[in-house]
Amino acid sequence: MKSFVEYSPSSDFPLENLPYGVFSTSNNPQRRIGVAIGSEILDLFAIAHLFTGKNLSDAFRQDSLNEFMALGRPAWVDARARLQDLLSVENPTLQEPEIRSKVFVQQSDATMHLPAKIGDYTDFYSSIHHATNVGVMFRGKENALMPNWKYLPVGYHGRASSVVVSGTPIRRPRGQTLPVEGAAPAYGPSNLMDFELEVAFFVGGPPTKLGDTIPASEAYDRIFGMVTMNDWSARDIQKWEYVPLGPFTAKNLGTTISPWVVTMEALEPFKVPNMPQDPVPFRYLRHEGSCNFDIKLEVDIKAPGGVTTTLTRSNYKFMYWTPQQQLAQHTSTGCNVNPGDLMASGTISGEAVDSYGSMLELCWKGTKPVALKDGTTRKFLQDGDEISIRGFCVGDNYRIGFGPCVGKLLPVNPE
Repeated sequence: MKSFVEYSPSSDFPLENLPYGVFSTSNNPQRRIGVAIGSEILDLFAIAHLFTGKNLSDAFRQDSLNEFMALGRPAWVDARARLQDLLSVENPTLQEPEIRSKVFVQQSDATMHLPAKIGDYTDFYSSIHHATNVGVMFRGKENALMPNWKYLPVGYHGRASSVVVSGTPIRRPRGQTLPVEGAAPAYGPSNLMDFELEVAFFVGGPPTKLGDTIPASEAYDRIFGMVTMNDWSARDIQKWEYVPLGPFTAKNLGTTISPWVVTMEALEPFKVPNMPQDPVPFRYLRHEGSCNFDIKLEVDIKAPGGVTTTLTRSNYKFMYWTPQQQLAQHTSTGCNVNPGDLMASGTISGEAVDSYGSMLELCWKGTKPVALKDGTTRKFLQDGDEISIRGFCVGDNYRIGFGPCVGKLLPVNPE
């Protein structure tokens, strides 16, 4: 495929990708939907009239992707085909200099916003290597996985209001911790701040009704696209508060996502076999074909002095439970879902130490400091550390990227 928009083979955003996002500019503060192509953004508000059908035209005139997400896969496929045609070298529609200057924006001149109005956010725990590592740390090898783990995708309901777009700083929180086992708890700044390497998907299609279910066999058409994600975590707060109901304030302090939503159509060529599941899942969790992907994932830390170190290299293919199974489990009790709901993978870790997806694993509960290139070490994150997550698929002379997922840890607010 060849576009009239020039970009290098190493670009995250070739014609084969075309992820959706919401942006604004200094000379036009209106939030509008755009598509990333090379280093530019195609303004879909400006070309909404070029899409046949009132639904698509109206959806691209909104300030979020929710209405477009609600249209369903046939509309998503049609829109993608039309965009690839409009951006191809053979189509002159947008190539006239006067028109081009009105419908394209440099990404460097744009401010990115959350791509959707996120009504609900759920975080799963679907990487078997991560779940095993955490289990070994806290329960030993014999009881690493809880009895339910291989029977259902475990998850918890997160806080949608604190999901933020890449570039938003995160404050170190205060909370209750238990500094010494058996002693009284204390209240103060978290000392064990962590990142979690995750990938999340946005729910699409029309809203479901309370009481309806979506079996895994029908769930794929309800998955609009994916983003990379950092589920910031205060481990010391989490350890004290999670019994008996699970994560709470240790997780609601901030969740960073990439601004560009990569569609399932763009990821289709990078499908890999699902991880073998034993025991065989219940019927409502079974689906034909793969819903796992060869998405390469990397995490960098930039220390306050500016020196960057790659902490880990992992891959989405290490997922045990698929997005289809996650959505099926979420709705199995009749929970209704809406377009724009966000559902995350949980920390994604591989088998090797250098593929672990959190500081908790990399430093093995604080017992093995991680060396950085500036000569310092980390057990957990320090104020001023910037975490950057990259996700990309490698094709034949092109790559499908997710763009930046970056956040800096700021000091706790003064009391």
